[in-house]
Amino acid sequence: MELTTQNSISAFDILRLRMSTPMASILVAPQDNSTRWSNRTFTALKEHWPEYLMEATELGLFMFSACAFTVLLYHPSSPVAQTIHDGVWRRMLMGTAMGLTAIAIIFSPLGKRSGAHFNPSVTWTFFRLGKIEAVDAAFYTLFQFAGGITGVLVASLAFRALLAHHSVNYAVTLPGSNGPLVALIAEVTISFILMTVVLNVSNTKRLARWTGMFAGALVATYITIESPISGMSMNPARTLSSAVGAQVWMSLWIYFVAPPLGMLLAAETYRRFNAGRAVACAKLHHHNNRRCIFRCSFEAN
Repeated sequence: MELTTQNSISAFDILRLRMSTPMASILVAPQDNSTRWSNRTFTALKEHWPEYLMEATELGLFMFSACAFTVLLYHPSSPVAQTIHDGVWRRMLMGTAMGLTAIAIIFSPLGKRSGAHFNPSVTWTFFRLGKIEAVDAAFYTLFQFAGGITGVLVASLAFRALLAHHSVNYAVTLPGSNGPLVALIAEVTISFILMTVVLNVSNTKRLARWTGMFAGALVATYITIESPISGMSMNPARTLSSAVGAQVWMSLWIYFVAPPLGMLLAAETYRRFNAGRAVACAKLHHHNNRRCIFRCSFEAN
């Protein structure tokens, strides 16, 4: 008896065809996946490069501001430093200056469009929450590091020896007298609190438009109170930018581990205790008409 189908195709031929298909898929799939990822990368860079450049500019501006105000408040030849000798008052002024800088960036046209992360820890936390494509998160991170380093470079050209003075030292972030372990715990804690506040405020309708104000207030508070413990970074790109300028690599690992860890813990905590309250978007300021490149559900909120 001949084993055939209705179309007179041998059943053995069908079986042989089916057995050969998976092997063909295995051989072709890696090339297809590689091509697909390459296409996605090129498309993202082509379509979203303005947002990437904005992220670089934002951290560059933040770092230039940090360097400028550190020179103003801590260099011995500065009239402000000669007038104000109390460390708490200096930190309070520094915190106010950097908090206002952060707020200005978040509410600027740049921040309104890019989302105003200027921090890889923030970017990858929103990636974990499913609001950013992997390729966008990767480019955001790359441009944030490049922007921060450029900001310190521009500051070094502007302030020259003033920025290199040991009392300023390129506004580096270093562990305080209690050591690296305490600094690590402190960085995890302040990063956790910041991201917890950002997620809760940005996803509360009546407060969402003021997320930048809350974030800036926390930056000011942290610099005033916490900076003697860890230097107050919360941002790997911010710390590396100063480290490159000063060529100081001591305890750099702390600022690459603690901020992402603290913010990711905040994200997991938010997901666990706010199961019915989804994250709307990765933007810190969304009450504007700027385009959004994220997986955004802001309109639905």
